Amino acid sequence: MVGFDDAMLQQPHRQVIPIVGMGGIGKTTLAKNVYARFTDVHCDICAWVIISQQYNTKELLCEILSQANKEGSEWLSLTKMREDEVGLALYKYLFGRRFLIVLDDSIEAWEKLQGYFPDNGNSSRIMVTSRLSNLGSRLDDNYGLKIKLLDVESSWRLFCKVVFGGESCPLELEKIGKKIVKSCRGLPLSIVLLEKLERTKECWKSIRRSLNSAVNSENDKHCWKILKFSYKHLPVYLKPCFLYMGMFEEDSEIHVKLWVSEGFLKSITGKSLETVAELVDRNLILVPELGKTGSIKYCKIHDLLRDLCMREAQKERFYHVVGQHSPQGTCSQCRLVIPRGTSKKEVLDAVESTPHARSYISDWKRVRLLPNLRLLRTLKAYDKDIWRIHHYSLEKMFELVNLRLLVVKADRCGQLPSSINLLWSLQTLIVYPDEPIINAPVEIWKMPQLRHVDFNRGLHLPDPPSDSIVIMENLHTLNGVRNFKCDEEIVGRILNIKKLGLTICEPRDDDYCVHNIECLQKLESLSFICVRRSVFLQKLTLPHSLKSLDLQMWMGRMKDILEKVSTLPLLQKLKLMNGRFKTGKWATVEGQFPSLKLLSLTSCCNLKYWMMESSHFPCLEHLHLHKIDLKEIPTELGDIPTLKSVALKLCEKSLVKRMIEEQGEVSFKVEVQIPEEHGELLSLLNPNFQVTVLPF
Repeated sequence: MVGFDDAMLQQPHRQVIPIVGMGGIGKTTLAKNVYARFTDVHCDICAWVIISQQYNTKELLCEILSQANKEGSEWLSLTKMREDEVGLALYKYLFGRRFLIVLDDSIEAWEKLQGYFPDNGNSSRIMVTSRLSNLGSRLDDNYGLKIKLLDVESSWRLFCKVVFGGESCPLELEKIGKKIVKSCRGLPLSIVLLEKLERTKECWKSIRRSLNSAVNSENDKHCWKILKFSYKHLPVYLKPCFLYMGMFEEDSEIHVKLWVSEGFLKSITGKSLETVAELVDRNLILVPELGKTGSIKYCKIHDLLRDLCMREAQKERFYHVVGQHSPQGTCSQCRLVIPRGTSKKEVLDAVESTPHARSYISDWKRVRLLPNLRLLRTLKAYDKDIWRIHHYSLEKMFELVNLRLLVVKADRCGQLPSSINLLWSLQTLIVYPDEPIINAPVEIWKMPQLRHVDFNRGLHLPDPPSDSIVIMENLHTLNGVRNFKCDEEIVGRILNIKKLGLTICEPRDDDYCVHNIECLQKLESLSFICVRRSVFLQKLTLPHSLKSLDLQMWMGRMKDILEKVSTLPLLQKLKLMNGRFKTGKWATVEGQFPSLKLLSLTSCCNLKYWMMESSHFPCLEHLHLHKIDLKEIPTELGDIPTLKSVALKLCEKSLVKRMIEEQGEVSFKVEVQIPEEHGELLSLLNPNFQVTVLPF
């Protein structure tokens, strides 16, 4: 409630206050507290309307007017009037009076009703609760309240309040109680539903083991109805995307490329991200963190909603999670999920019972296993968090000719088979090879459906065949390519590329035609690694579409690259590593880096002095300096209004000391990593500094 009084009382005009958040997070509870606090005290008229999915606008107007005019309005007489007549009667009755109206769980209703609420200039308020996070922009208002999940401390406080009436938890139950609260993952509804817990350690241990099923049990209709409501009213095209989230283990981070490979989404530019945004707006999926430039990197799902996914998926036979669902009817399943810890027998039985599977998602690592499933469209058998993952034979992989997505760790293989172009539907090819280099056949240039190719710095691409003019118009990501020569013919075949990752490692003075990169007018992200001395920096040219640049160079002159990148109008993220400042100085000027949000300098030698003004970086939010020889941080840095954080890692002791002493009470966060031998700096710290001491 902190700060809510200001929104309720101080603005004189009529104000619409959206309260948004996921199902069960407390939107209605908060609205009820506000409503009770202001009813008949600060407002002349109060009305609360719960709006169903199939609402009738006239009936809503009648209900609001009946609540507003408790003495004069008769429901029967109102029902005989036309919709606009009821609306006009409501408008006249509200005119000149201060009112508080709550529309519970609908934005569409507001859009039809808003014309009947006058702006009396007396701080009247309309609260609208919704699961849609974009509600505020649709209401065209300056104030909105998005309710977040509770932190650990608040969750425990709420738990003690509902279970013990605000008293402290008995010591013998506190340890298991905190584990239960942690399992609730900050969702107030799941905590409140534990109110009737029997206060015994045996009971609490049982609840801890099966918290989700206890919270979502069919006996608790109230909780289940709230969670299921969000799914029931999803548009048809979003339902499979939502259900798909239940295929993965708790807290897994899911990439939306999988939705495209499953056929839930068409391969339309931007459609995947639009769908992610829509599910986020509906508070059905979570974004654990944004990239430094604000992009969505991963999405997750709350555990309770994951349970909902699994229940609905089981009813619809949407997928089969081995060891978690009944095997009955699994032969008709199109999707097979093998979680970690599954026994070998369970895996073999599942594969044999699902001959028509279209998807194979595996986090299993016990033995090497390639299911004989010729109809597979999706094969994801690699997880970056599992280091002892099994390997697959790429030659056998490419026998699965219906594949749209392939994500695997490859067995020792230095050559992709020439039959690769038989995978005519393949859109995503992500391979983590054991070999440092995998040679691709020339046939890879005959795969126009490819959208994402990533080999983790280990792919050597041949020149395109002279007898083929196939344009890779769908190719948006090409990452992990070694010694890639960007001549006119190759660039002309990948003109729609958005993300490009190149590594140059041959010890020769070849520029690899890097001046042609400028022709890639849709390129947004470029990662360039040069592990040998090369002349490419002088000849490198960059397109104005570039938003992210990660450049690792072998003692290349920083002057050559900074002159090129400082004028890029859209550049938001710049990472430079192993460059060399010949003069020891870097002076920025007005008009450079107009959009830059993240600047990272690592092991850029001989940078002693940095001259700048705060206006030189008008959008800078994050500055990372790693192993930099700077004598001092420019004091003007503290005047950049957008700056959120500065990170210093293994920089000169004198630099860290001056930063602490001179910046004083900075408004941004400072993260410092120092070696153990510089531990005396800890005594100089103030609360704005976060320090990690690294072992010597």
